[in-house]
Amino acid sequence: MFEPEATREPDWLVWGRALEAIAQSGLAYDPHPFERDRYEQVAAIAAELLASRAGPAAPQPLDGLDAAGHATPKVDVRGAVVREGAILLVRERADGRWALPGGWADIGETPRQAVEREVREETGYVVLARRLAAVHDRRLHGHVPPHRWHTYKLFFECEIVGGAPAASFETSEVRFFAPGALPELASGKTTPDQIALCFAHAADAALPTEFD
Repeated sequence: MFEPEATREPDWLVWGRALEAIAQSGLAYDPHPFERDRYEQVAAIAAELLASRAGPAAPQPLDGLDAAGHATPKVDVRGAVVREGAILLVRERADGRWALPGGWADIGETPRQAVEREVREETGYVVLARRLAAVHDRRLHGHVPPHRWHTYKLFFECEIVGGAPAASFETSEVRFFAPGALPELASGKTTPDQIALCFAHAADAALPTEFD
């Protein structure tokens, strides 16, 4: 990924942050005790790497890079692909319900990279993110059940540029649905109002980004 030289972060900072994220994510999902020990070792290595480089020339501040740092909302990205008046949805293996393709953004990704990766992984389609339609605070938009993490949901209008429909580890079906023929939605991930918002943005490029 190209980054302007003036804003490029040092490799040690990128690597340390990535190691820390791997460890934090691994520990968050109640791993086997053997794996927990491994993740704790990775976290320790990340802490040593970051601490060893912290000095007058180090980017500041360095606090907040470890798992005990200031807590912030998690970021969920969703791709809205509307084609010939129908929207692309995926069927979740977990409960058999449908949602916009998407999921958690990973450390080191831009929002565009995150949503394009998620759509590709869950649908088989290669897409380009064209526009940010909305940024929603999950708590304010009728998602059921509530989530343990405070989450911001980013909805991107996306265009298919390649690939073919394919199921994935998390999704069992990939289909387009017209507005009046929506399936039962996984309301923890996608609501009818959010589907309507995506259709509205696809129909009117002048609509501003919705937020909160």
